[in-house]
Amino acid sequence: MHERAARWLWGGAMRLAAPMLLARWWWRGRIEPGYRAAMAERLGFYGSGAGQGGWVWLHAVSLGETRAAQPLIEALRRREPCLRLLLTHTTATGREAGRALLREGDAQCWLPLDTPGAVRRFYAHWRPRLGLLMETEVWPTLLADPQAPPIHLVNARLSAKSLRQGQRFPNLLGAAARRLRSALAQTQPDAERLRLMGVAQVEVLGNLKFDLQPDLALLQRGQAWRPTGPPVLLAAVTREGEEAELLKAWQALPAPRPRLLVVPRHPQRFEEVATLLGRPARRSLWGDAGPDASAQAQPLWLGDSMREMPLYYGLADLALLGGSFGPFGGQNLIEAAACGCPLILGPSTFNFAQAAELALQADAARQVSDVQAALALALQLLNDKAALQQMRRAALAFAAAHRGAAERMAERVLG
Repeated sequence: MHERAARWLWGGAMRLAAPMLLARWWWRGRIEPGYRAAMAERLGFYGSGAGQGGWVWLHAVSLGETRAAQPLIEALRRREPCLRLLLTHTTATGREAGRALLREGDAQCWLPLDTPGAVRRFYAHWRPRLGLLMETEVWPTLLADPQAPPIHLVNARLSAKSLRQGQRFPNLLGAAARRLRSALAQTQPDAERLRLMGVAQVEVLGNLKFDLQPDLALLQRGQAWRPTGPPVLLAAVTREGEEAELLKAWQALPAPRPRLLVVPRHPQRFEEVATLLGRPARRSLWGDAGPDASAQAQPLWLGDSMREMPLYYGLADLALLGGSFGPFGGQNLIEAAACGCPLILGPSTFNFAQAAELALQADAARQVSDVQAALALALQLLNDKAALQQMRRAALAFAAAHRGAAERMAERVLG
C-alpha cells in the first residue's frame, strides 16, 4: 500500500475512533477529573492565546515522560533563556505534573487526536518552530502535516516488540519514523532498532531519567519517618495483579515479618488496593507529622499519594520494583537508585532493559525469578546490614555515573 493511501486509511480510522476516545476520557473523568478539562483541545480547538508562534513544543504523554522532561526543559532554558515552551500531554496525570514545569509566557494543552483536521488546527494555532516528542510517541498524521516543524524523538526508546509491530506497517509507521529529523536514543540497542524502523539520523545520548534529582526534602522526610520495629519493605509502583500475589507470599512468611509498604502506580487503584490489603495504614491520613502510633502498629501500609516516591524510598530499607513481577516490563528504577534505595527486580524489565542491566552490574539491584524468591532474598538482605549498606552506596554511585543526557540533547536540538 502506498504511503498516502495508508495515511488516508489511518486518518479515517482515527476519525471513526474519535467519539469513542472522547467518551472514554469523559468516563475516566469520573475518577480523574482532569480528563474532562478542555476537551475541545483533543479536536484541535484551542481558543486564543497562541501569540506569534515560535514555540518550542515538547510532547510528554503521561506522568513518567513529563517528569523525565524536566531536566531537558531546564537544559533548553539554560541555552535559550527566553525560550517559550508549549507542553502537550495525553493523560491527566501528565498534564497535572506538567503545570509545575511552566514559566510565565509558556503554554500547556492536550495533544490533538491524530486526525488530519485536528492536527491541521493544532499547527495553525500554535505554529511551533521545533517539536520534541518524548520516548516513543510517533504519530503518522502529526509528522506528515505540511505545517509540521522539525521534530526530534528525544530520550528515544524502541522495544523489539514495537519494532516488529512497526515493521508490519512500513508505509504508515515506517514512513512516520522517516519523517523525524532525528532520534536521540537512550541506548545502543534502542538506536539500532530505531534505524531499522527507518529513522535516518540516530544518536545515543543517554537516559534523561538519570538527570532527575530526587526531592531532597521528601527524601529526608521519609528517612526521618522510618519507624522503629520491623524493617520496611517497599513494593514500589505496583501494577494490576502484583499486589495480590505479593500479599499472599508475604502472609506466608514466618514471623517476624518485615513491614510491607505498597505504592500502586495508578491513583485510580488506591481504593482497590486498600480493600485488598484489609485495613492498611494510609499515607493520606498521616499529614505532615508522619505515621502515628496507630500506623506504627500496622504491619501493612498503603502509599496513596502522588509525587512522593522519594519519601517512600526514604522510608524503605529495601524495595521490590513494581511492574517487574507481572508482564509489564518494569518501572523506572533510576529514581530508587538516586535515593540510595536497594532494589530487587523481578523477571520482566524490558522497558528499562539497559538500566536494569547496568544496575545489576553495579550491585545496586538484584534480580529474581518470582515474588517468592524476591521475599526470600529480601529477608536475607534485611538481616545483613553490611550488604544492604553496600547496595545503598552502589545505588548512589550508579545513579551519579550516568548523568548528562539533558545537556547533550539540548545541544543537539537547539544546534
